[in-house]
Amino acid sequence: MNRRVFGLPLTWGKLLVHLGLAAIVIVWTVPTLGLFVSSLRDKDQLITSGWWTALTASEQTAAGRLLGRDAEATDDGRYVLRGDVLEAEGRSIVAFGLDQTDLRAHAPGDTVDLGGLAFTLNEDGTYVATSDTPIPEDYRERVFYVEAIPPTFTLANYREVLASEGIDRAFINTFTVTIPATVIPILIAAFAAYAFAWMKFPGRQLFFAIVVGLLVVPLQMSLIPLLRMYNDIGAAFGVPSKTYLGIWLAHTAFGLPLAVYLLRNYIGGLPRDIIESAQLDGASHFDVFTRLVLPLSIPALASFAIFQFLWVWNDLLVALVFLGKGEDQIVLTSKLREMLGSRGDNWEILTSSAFVSILVPLMVFFALQRYFVRGLLAGSVKGG
Repeated sequence: MNRRVFGLPLTWGKLLVHLGLAAIVIVWTVPTLGLFVSSLRDKDQLITSGWWTALTASEQTAAGRLLGRDAEATDDGRYVLRGDVLEAEGRSIVAFGLDQTDLRAHAPGDTVDLGGLAFTLNEDGTYVATSDTPIPEDYRERVFYVEAIPPTFTLANYREVLASEGIDRAFINTFTVTIPATVIPILIAAFAAYAFAWMKFPGRQLFFAIVVGLLVVPLQMSLIPLLRMYNDIGAAFGVPSKTYLGIWLAHTAFGLPLAVYLLRNYIGGLPRDIIESAQLDGASHFDVFTRLVLPLSIPALASFAIFQFLWVWNDLLVALVFLGKGEDQIVLTSKLREMLGSRGDNWEILTSSAFVSILVPLMVFFALQRYFVRGLLAGSVKGG
């Protein structure tokens, strides 16, 4: 019998699947590559050209001013202005003009009349302006030009981020928030998922439907009511606001519905014979849960741990609401936002900040991925 994939013969079906996977990989990889390349470019290059032009020279428009006070008299009775319009090394002049509306009117090396001076702008940025009459000290004339910027790469953006004051403390604060906010919902959700899957009690399906329904509650709409409720309860028991406990509870509340839903579906799919055999041998629900269900549920626990860790590590909104901005509480995302300035003056560090912030989540992902993949492979083949 000829096997078919997507209605096509197996060979063509496998090719179609591989092409689809390759397209998905490209779609996800290209933006990341562009972000990385941009993080190694300086601000001038980021403004003038896209990351895909990083290996080619880019062009930038600028203007230089000639000042009469720099004029010198020569032995032949002429007056000369000399200088260099290019401040950075390695750049060159592509074209220049006397009006900003026509920047490519003249080529490098051409001699033109500039306010009574014979002006020549060379390709290396040096210029000479000569006159037969004295040049007034208050003489000020602008020349516009297009300069070519060679492809350059720098680690200045990374140095600025990593050397900024308080960035090390922000890393520690982010770990302080993320680790408990990942472990707590996993522990609670694992117990709840087992109860929904293997324990019989009144209203089980109703309670599970309510938990699943909480997935659609917008986080942004529930933050302020949740904060007010936490502050009221804290005031009643003498617990101060803006503490790590508050943000742990907030992330736990927002992460529990998805965790219970994922773990319940996985735990409910475990072989019933194993659970019933353990119960016949006298094992309690707690014994079954700790000795059988938890070891078998490592793939599901690892997958949710990845999702929750990534969410909490990259969070900014919840941290701004439940934590203060002091040095002992500010998290990495909030610290990087402050480094941009109130008007985004240092926006060029956004790309390097992104790679600095994703370093730890990538390590967590690759550390837990092997358990996730091992569990998928183990469950994909059943014995005869």
